[in-house]
Amino acid sequence: MLRSTLSRRFRATRVIAAATAAVAWAALTGPVAHADAPAVPEFADGFGLTQVPDAREVHSGTDFSITVTTPEVAGPRKIRIFLPSDYASEPGKRWPVAYFLHGGPGNADDAGAVEGLRSDRMITVAPDGGRKGWYADWLMQDTAEGAANWKTFHLEQVVPFIDANLRTVPDRDHRAVIGLSMGGFGSMHYAQARPDLFGHVASLSGAIDFGDYAVRGAVVATELNLLSAWCAVSSSRGCADYGPVVDSDAIFGSPYPVFNADHIWRSVDPASSTNLAKLADTGITLYTGDNDLIEKRTAAGVRTVTSRLDRLGIPSRAVNYGNGASLSPTCNGGHNYGCFAPAIADYIPRLEAAFAAAATN
Repeated sequence: MLRSTLSRRFRATRVIAAATAAVAWAALTGPVAHADAPAVPEFADGFGLTQVPDAREVHSGTDFSITVTTPEVAGPRKIRIFLPSDYASEPGKRWPVAYFLHGGPGNADDAGAVEGLRSDRMITVAPDGGRKGWYADWLMQDTAEGAANWKTFHLEQVVPFIDANLRTVPDRDHRAVIGLSMGGFGSMHYAQARPDLFGHVASLSGAIDFGDYAVRGAVVATELNLLSAWCAVSSSRGCADYGPVVDSDAIFGSPYPVFNADHIWRSVDPASSTNLAKLADTGITLYTGDNDLIEKRTAAGVRTVTSRLDRLGIPSRAVNYGNGASLSPTCNGGHNYGCFAPAIADYIPRLEAAFAAAATN
């Protein structure tokens, strides 16, 4: 009898432990789709993207994620999407789109930490960019990271996939790219690579001057998974692992300016006058603080870029909020979400106005 009673108690304890673990796991991984989850749009595979069955996460009827695979990048990759609150109730309406590019070593869910990205006047799409993807098609495709054609994934697959599955306004005047830190490089790089896609670009504390060898060093540090890189602050979850160590030349080739070895770095440098000239018809906004070691480099990059834009006669809006006091009580002028989030909150209404103005022209 005693053994039977103890056995029943042990089984009950295991059930309670399992239930507790399930609740804890759900809290960590976030909401997932269930039969009673809010209805969200259905997506059809295409443009090289295949959805992962049962991997959809539904946070609300206007906040959800899908997960896709593609030969262009290794592993399943999440795309988080915010819809306007009346997207479902206005089935005949089309919407502008803003693409949000996270920093390293973050992921698509970093967008959830930025309330300003949830707009009732546009769709926001936050695709995974890898812990150190650098929004580039890597020179080396045989590293421990596997396939790493991030630029191709985003520009040739995600953008047309979104246009095919959601009611977007599929032209450059109604499409923007916004990025912070690593994603700040990505936003400028994508806007310069495809000015036919993006009519608006914003870079927040971005690595936008590859002529600055401190910035090149930061990129290399992420390749080597050195936590002294742009870490602890460019992901909404704080300092995290940049993933497996890869060759220091894996992404952009050699960073050293010897015998033209750094030609890829120079070709993709957002601060080069050749690349900046491609933004002649693009709305450009740059944000930076200057109150820590990283922000001092991003501030220097903003000065370089705006000076060259001025010489080219290309207008831009640059905001250096210094120690953060002029931006928000949460901002200390450092490289962190306490500053990124209010900077985005400042930018989004301006972007909404630009989208609205384009609709009337």
